[in-house]
Amino acid sequence: MKYSGCAVNKERHFSCEDCNGNVSGGFDASVSQIVLCQNNIRNQAHMSRVVTHELVHAFDHCRAHVDWFTNVRHLACSEVRAANLSGDCSLVNEIFRLHFGFKQHHQTCVRDRAILSILAVRNISKEVAQKAVDEVFESCFNDHEPFGRIPHNKTYARHAHRDFQNRDRYYANI
Repeated sequence: MKYSGCAVNKERHFSCEDCNGNVSGGFDASVSQIVLCQNNIRNQAHMSRVVTHELVHAFDHCRAHVDWFTNVRHLACSEVRAANLSGDCSLVNEIFRLHFGFKQHHQTCVRDRAILSILAVRNISKEVAQKAVDEVFESCFNDHEPFGRIPHNKTYARHAHRDFQNRDRYYANI
């Protein structure tokens, strides 16, 4: 975040609260704050996914100046990116949800999770949410910033972090 020009202060930009329903967290764009729903987070791995998901939204808010409240395509893009990059669609999570397949399964999961997230925060029809996701899916699914790759597991996450640390060396040699 700091590398992208957005200062983060954990006391200011993170809040742990009890939440209604089964929501695990959210990004409040009006105050640039990540809310973690302490009563709905089951374990450390779940919290890590929620924090990563919401940090993707915070990064998009900083980098892309997302119009969260009036442009459903902006919201759709950030939800696609967050589902893709946070581990929401890991094989283990999908097995626990009793959703698994082989061909294009990760993409299907990302699309489905993005639609569910949009429907959770906007009072729109499923068809409108699906259309927005379809319109932005290809470009947003392939946008892996700030990771550079999809961090499917801890090893991929370590590689992504190493790539990030070495990014300046790569660009200096071009």
